[in-house]
Amino acid sequence: MEKGLPATATGRVASLDALRGFDMFWIIGGDAICRSLPAITDAPWARFLAGQVEHKPWAGFTFYDLIFPLFLFIIGAVFPFSLLKRAEKGESRSKIYLHVVKRSLILILLGLIAGGILRFDFANMRWTGVLQRIGICYLLVALLVLNTKVKTQVAVFVGILLLYWAVLAFIPVPGHGAGLMTPEGSLHSYIDQKVLPGKISEEFYGPGDSLGVLSTLTAACSLLLGVFAGYWLKSNRSGRSKTLGLAAAGVVCLAVGYVWGLAFPIIKHIWTSTYVLWGGGWSLLLMALFYWIIDVKGWSRWAFFFVVIGSNAILVYFGQQVVDFDGIARFFLIGVERFAGTWAPLIIPLGALAVKWAGLLFLHRRRIYFRI
Repeated sequence: MEKGLPATATGRVASLDALRGFDMFWIIGGDAICRSLPAITDAPWARFLAGQVEHKPWAGFTFYDLIFPLFLFIIGAVFPFSLLKRAEKGESRSKIYLHVVKRSLILILLGLIAGGILRFDFANMRWTGVLQRIGICYLLVALLVLNTKVKTQVAVFVGILLLYWAVLAFIPVPGHGAGLMTPEGSLHSYIDQKVLPGKISEEFYGPGDSLGVLSTLTAACSLLLGVFAGYWLKSNRSGRSKTLGLAAAGVVCLAVGYVWGLAFPIIKHIWTSTYVLWGGGWSLLLMALFYWIIDVKGWSRWAFFFVVIGSNAILVYFGQQVVDFDGIARFFLIGVERFAGTWAPLIIPLGALAVKWAGLLFLHRRRIYFRI
């Protein structure tokens, strides 16, 4: 491995931090840059890239629909190198449980703060959110992994995917019947309307919440699939075998997800079982690619940009919820934007990304990593 990149920024497989940073890049600035391209050129490639950083309105899949399941997948992949390592070192079970619950609660609390709980307008607040989902999924999968064997975990994974399909396909929704995979007619939406407190955001798909109650279990399966990949990475197999195994598993997941998707659509908003497999398949392929390039071949300098982002992923995600980075960039670059001509739409998105990355680099250089 090259000297420019440590074996890992956090004591784990180096490619995991790089892949996490690649994933986060699209949330903290890559998406805004792509959305700005059609304002510069009306070329088909610019419109295509801009469309790929928007979520599908309902069924289907874009690159942007991969970002969240990939992040959960990476969290799971780290489990064998972090959480399970605690148990291997003989740390008491009560101490490990305390760590898991504490981390989960902090994630949920940060999510609620980002969602506006400090405004105390509880009736109009959206109680669900990305960090809340991460916290809940982390807790569920951690408890499962700490208390069961791999065969049981695989059985739970398969069982949840099949059960979720059966529930949505066969339980009738009042006024719509059973098996209707539409925003208004899905059981997922119906349960959200009956159970969720506060306000269901219409920003996503209206009748239900894209981070709603029922899909929490299938979202946990995305994290659990990452755990399986982590087991594979931690094994004593050769780097080539690990890479081929990850790639093969990715192709299988894509194939099963595609075929099953003909009857059970790939829908991010309700996190269908096919969405777990389709997103998981791409996650496995990306992990195979990053692992082969960085950990096997040792070509790592190019990944430093992403490692800096991935080393403090939760911090930068939460930070951009409460800090106006666009405003900071505009303050310094308003003149540049005015004289940039055709390229003006890119100035603020690039500037905001630069501000975020510079702050993360400052922390990385000083080995300051915010861990929950």
